Parts: sequence; C-alpha cells; structure tokens
Amino acid sequence: MTVTTIGFDADDTLWHNETVFRLTEDRFADLLRDHAEPSHLAERLLAAERRNLGHYGFGVKGFVLSMIETAIEVTDGRVPGAVIADLLAAGREMLTHPVELLPHAEDAVRALAPDHTLVLITKGDLLDQERKLAESGLGELFDGIEIVSDKTAATYTRVFAAHGDGAGRALMVGNSLKSDVNPAIAAGAWGVFCPSEIEWALERAAPPDGAARYRQIAHLGELPGLVAGL
Repeated sequence: MTVTTIGFDADDTLWHNETVFRLTEDRFADLLRDHAEPSHLAERLLAAERRNLGHYGFGVKGFVLSMIETAIEVTDGRVPGAVIADLLAAGREMLTHPVELLPHAEDAVRALAPDHTLVLITKGDLLDQERKLAESGLGELFDGIEIVSDKTAATYTRVFAAHGDGAGRALMVGNSLKSDVNPAIAAGAWGVFCPSEIEWALERAAPPDGAARYRQIAHLGELPGLVAGL
C-alpha cells in the first residue's frame, strides 16, 4: 500500500534539542559541584525526571523543576536561593534558544511535501514547540501539527486517522525507538529510525527486530528515496 501520510518527530529529528539540555545539565553540575560529583548528580537528576514525567510531562519546564528538586535533595534542603534563581534563568534561556535545523531536514520535508500529507508529531511544552516550529521555517509545509503528552500506538492511530488514510498508509520518522518507531509500528504504520548523536536515556528502547515495517536511515537525506521505494 502506498504511503500517503508521513509523520515527523521534531526534537533531534528536524532540529537540535538534546544538545541544549546537555549544556544546561553541565551548568547544573557546576552550580552544585560542592555538593555532589557530576556522575552522581546526573543519576539523581535522571531519577527525578523519570518519576516526574507523569506530573510535568516532557519538555523544558519539567526538566527545570526536576533540577530544582534534585538540588534540594543533594543539599539536604540547604540549596542557596541564588542557585535556584540561576536554574530558573537557565530554563528561560532554553526556552529562547535559537532553532538549528539538522542536516538534510529542510530538503527532506520540502521533497516529500508535494505528494504526501505531512504531520508534525511531537512531545514537549506547547508554547516552546510552537515557537521552535515557527522559527524553523518549516511550519507552512506541514498539513497538521500534533503536540501530544506522550506517543503511544493509540496516539498514532488517532493522528493518522485524523490527518490521512489511517496508520496502514502512514510512516513515522524520528530519533526515538521508544516514542517514534515502536508505537507507530504497533499502530500499523511504517516506523523509520533516524538516530541522533545524543540520546536521552529515557528514550532508549530495543529495536523491533523482525518487524516488516521497520527501517533505519543514517540521516533525513535518505528518507525521500526510502519512501519512494516502499
């Protein structure tokens, strides 16, 4: 069956994102260097992010709250107010960080737009994702925008039914096996894995080995040719 609808992940698929989080995490480690070793602090922060996902969701705001919570924990409640202020400032900087498209992203989207229904399917803070899409210059090329709280098979079933001919004639491409590929395949769509240089630990998952609709590409420049060959 011909692919008529293509879903694109946003962060670390179309533009850089995790690099900004890593820079802020380095700043966090420097602020608390007198209270915890960087490796231990990173473990505590990741644990806080994991348990807070259900409360804060994905994105910068939840990340900042998890940093503050971790800072309180590792200092036994004695974290200076100046450190909290610095973490809040870091979060505001993240929310205004310039958008930098990944190589081949714009060319791939423009090549596929004329003959396919394109849908941006992303997690994260609503205002931040809207800002990044507007600054990317790609917004007008998408027929639908879906900023969701999580990505599950049910999410893809709903989105591809709303914006196309259903999951059976859809393809999802992204840098996360956990969020972009495996649940899309479970919904009946094609899942194309486009790995990023930096992977967030909470997005790691095993590839769906043996799945007939699983593909992997080195970069988005390979996507139009892959779609044409399906």
